[in-house]
Amino acid sequence: MIRSLLLDNNGAVQRGDLDLCERWLSDRRGILWLDMENEDRDAEAALLGRFDIHPLAIQDAQRERHPPKVEEFSHCTLLLYGGLKSIDDDLNLQSQPVSLFVGANFLVSRHMAPALGIEYWWNAEAVAASLRTPGILATRIMHNSSGRYLNAVLAFEDRLADIEDQMLSANDAIVAELTSYKSKLRRLMRIFNYHERLVSLIIKHPDAYINTEDDEVLHVVQDLYERCERLYSLTTMYYAICGDLLDGYLSLTSHRLNNTMRVLTVITAIFIPLSFIAGVYGMNFHNMPELRHPSGYFIVLATMAATATGLLWLFRRKGWL
Repeated sequence: MIRSLLLDNNGAVQRGDLDLCERWLSDRRGILWLDMENEDRDAEAALLGRFDIHPLAIQDAQRERHPPKVEEFSHCTLLLYGGLKSIDDDLNLQSQPVSLFVGANFLVSRHMAPALGIEYWWNAEAVAASLRTPGILATRIMHNSSGRYLNAVLAFEDRLADIEDQMLSANDAIVAELTSYKSKLRRLMRIFNYHERLVSLIIKHPDAYINTEDDEVLHVVQDLYERCERLYSLTTMYYAICGDLLDGYLSLTSHRLNNTMRVLTVITAIFIPLSFIAGVYGMNFHNMPELRHPSGYFIVLATMAATATGLLWLFRRKGWL
């Protein structure tokens, strides 16, 4: 799908498809936003070439997997980031690489599936004001996507609090859930770390198309950096909390096991001497005078009872019971 949005010199917004793009390419008047979704690669590359976009930038944009990056070329700046298709409260994430080619009077966005940040700004009333400076619009698209990440991450905090409250009665299902969350948070940490570094580079190294020496551009980019930094710090903190909860569960399990083993050990320690006494007087040798004692049976039972009672008293005194 190819769609175009043109801001003409009079400030009016026109929406169209490839024909509107062709018209702009013929005279280059106004500012164009061209959005391409799931287009044929060869046709896509040919069209991008007409914007004088460098072939290496096109190759980076068309790779199925590529880490977020920002790179300046002669006629545009390539902004490549992890766009968002969907994310829920359990951090089930579907992401995709989104490429933004930022020129002096154009913005070209390229993605394989609907991207939430692009859809928001394509239909926003303020798109004309932002498109006057393509670098600002590109930054705000990424800012909107980061905001959706942030909403999901903040919503996850409530689920994490619920798990903390259940830790004393935790079971294997909660442990499996925590392990799953650690994996998802690790993925998000990697994405947000890339984004934080990307925006930091934009701030530290201004270029002709995303010029952070302009106060308005710097304000928008700085706001994006703070959001990316917050996302990375939150996911890092939640990842550590999940790890602490897992460690706490293992400690509780180990403590319960130790208590169980202590009780079993005490029981074993009590029955060992009793078994010894029963074994000695169960041998039935003829030269054992105790076997013929009229009260032998009761004496042995009394001895066994006294031994068990004495051991129980000793273990309780030592705090083992």
